[in-house]
Amino acid sequence: MPRYRLLIEYDGTPFVGWQSQPVGVSVQGALETAVFKLTREEAGIRGAGRTDAGVHATGQVAHVDIEKTWAPSRLCDGLNFYLKPLPIVVRDCAETDPAFDARFSATARHYLYRILPRRAPPAIERKRVWWVPRTLDVEAMREAASALVGHHDFTTFRAAQCQANSPMRTLDRLDVTQNGEIIEIRASARSFLHNQVRSMVGSLKHVGEGKWRRGDLAAALAAKDRTACGTVAPASGLYLVSVDYGAR
Repeated sequence: MPRYRLLIEYDGTPFVGWQSQPVGVSVQGALETAVFKLTREEAGIRGAGRTDAGVHATGQVAHVDIEKTWAPSRLCDGLNFYLKPLPIVVRDCAETDPAFDARFSATARHYLYRILPRRAPPAIERKRVWWVPRTLDVEAMREAASALVGHHDFTTFRAAQCQANSPMRTLDRLDVTQNGEIIEIRASARSFLHNQVRSMVGSLKHVGEGKWRRGDLAAALAAKDRTACGTVAPASGLYLVSVDYGAR
């Protein structure tokens, strides 16, 4: 049975998240519905990242097994036709090795978080950034972020309902840069805990506001205590931008 690798982009605003839920429309569910309408096959789709409600993606990766062989371009176009008018697009489709698994074959996941620090609220990007109505110290945030890079117990930055077996993770990258009005925070790791990126970003905001310093962020990490975490950043500013496969 052919296996297809999909590259997917979506605006997460109207969805309950990637994963199918008993109530509400999920990205996974919408894609599976589109596959059925196109192929008349009940095919499950596995994604590389289980993004939460309101989280966006420009480079989500998924795989699906379909009994009939499809030209990748026809499969891509057909899925996009049946996904309308939902804000989901299959950017690319390719037949792949049957052993490929979008989730377990991934060697790195890359996320972007966008903060808009200005007095006036956003209009066009209202559901696509975290609006903070004050100036933030980007340099202080950048310097503090380095305290979280490396292999650590990230219990402090882990949601209470996280189902991961271990809080240990290796954070390969946590960069803070200014791009025009937007503060961009980029995080990379092989895998993340539930709400880890949003929890780290919310704590970095405390640094940017001058409420915390680098030492406070390091102490929060060392506490291994969820109550030591700063504000959890809203889902609207978070994007899954790409997933790596191959040698780590």
